[in-house]
Amino acid sequence: QIGGNINASNAKNWIEAGASHVIVTSWIFRDGQLDWDRLDQLVNVLGTPRQLVLDLSCRKREGQYFVVTDRWQKFTDLTLSEETLIKLSAYCDQFLIHAVDVEGLCQGIDLDLVEKLSQWTPIATTYAGGAKTLEDLATVSRLGQGRIGLTIGSALDIFGGHGIKYADAVAFNRNFQSQH
Repeated sequence: QIGGNINASNAKNWIEAGASHVIVTSWIFRDGQLDWDRLDQLVNVLGTPRQLVLDLSCRKREGQYFVVTDRWQKFTDLTLSEETLIKLSAYCDQFLIHAVDVEGLCQGIDLDLVEKLSQWTPIATTYAGGAKTLEDLATVSRLGQGRIGLTIGSALDIFGGHGIKYADAVAFNRNFQSQH
């Protein structure tokens, strides 16, 4: 998978170069609103939604999770909800959702967001943000019921973190997969 500055003019090139999926955020938004024409254009260029991951990374404001773009600095008018995720799931294979408010802090996952995603998402979703221990991985795995995965970054020992050993995370995943 590859992300970063992906748009309709280069997405197919990345797939042809060997990427399984392209990850897109900012390009499908214009002036803070989801541009459905751009999303349609991207799916048409790829020929299938099966090669597209929509990055719906968000920040919490006034009790709702708003998608943010442009290095997570600009709020859009799109809020995460069951309706939003169901509608957008027709255009992609997976969602990638960073809980920006806790990203990189290693102080624990945004449990409220993970619980909502576990109820709302109809497709595979990767959650990222705040993981600090294997307990966070266990919580996301339990709540996600096989639909939600967790990306661990700053807490991982191979990235200089102290909360989670890479070998322990691999062992957890192997054990989880063998049970499901």
